[in-house]
Amino acid sequence: MIKRLIAAVLALFLASLPSFAPAQDAAAGVAPPAPRLFLPVDFNADNDPENILVLDLSNGKRVTIRLMPSWAPAHVERIKTLTRQGFYDGIIFHRVIDGFMAQTGDPTGTGQGGSWLPDMKQEFNSMPHVRGTVSMARAQGDDSANSQFFIVFYPRLGLDRKYTNFGRVIAGMDAVDAIERGEPPANPTTIVQASIGADHKPPPVIAPAATTDAPISLDDLKASAN
Repeated sequence: MIKRLIAAVLALFLASLPSFAPAQDAAAGVAPPAPRLFLPVDFNADNDPENILVLDLSNGKRVTIRLMPSWAPAHVERIKTLTRQGFYDGIIFHRVIDGFMAQTGDPTGTGQGGSWLPDMKQEFNSMPHVRGTVSMARAQGDDSANSQFFIVFYPRLGLDRKYTNFGRVIAGMDAVDAIERGEPPANPTTIVQASIGADHKPPPVIAPAATTDAPISLDDLKASAN
């Protein structure tokens, strides 16, 4: 009898205790965080043009990239902001390693520069660095990405969760393959124009590369005299 009475009193006591955390959250109107979704890549460039990045390169080719805000929303917004400000126009691919990746986004062309905007907090995610992945370059610190990014030639899964993967090439990977190699390249490939698909910018007119006339030999002079 006594044991049952003690148990009943204890149960009433525990039931009377307030539930502090839920009450505080409800009072503050704080909703529980939504689960993070990693949507698949849509390879149709006609869909959601607001999240299409177009790079017109000096090699005469065009690269179309699907930006993935569900993977890295802040990084996608940074890329779109800089693109619309014309930041990437005229910037070279300054570090291009065969079999690895092509890196760009530094206005100094040295790998040491960035934009006037502050560095970003990392958004590392589980999406793999496969061929065509577009990922944010950074310095030693996790939160040091700014404007530079790189495109992967071949899968590099060792980069997963260490660099912010924010997009994928969906057309024009042949243009990426044609980017001049080197650190820096002797004749670097340039982003002539970067644009967002929703802005419907026409492709720029790219002047053909200058050709050097072959020297005139003595035989050529004799032939012309005849």
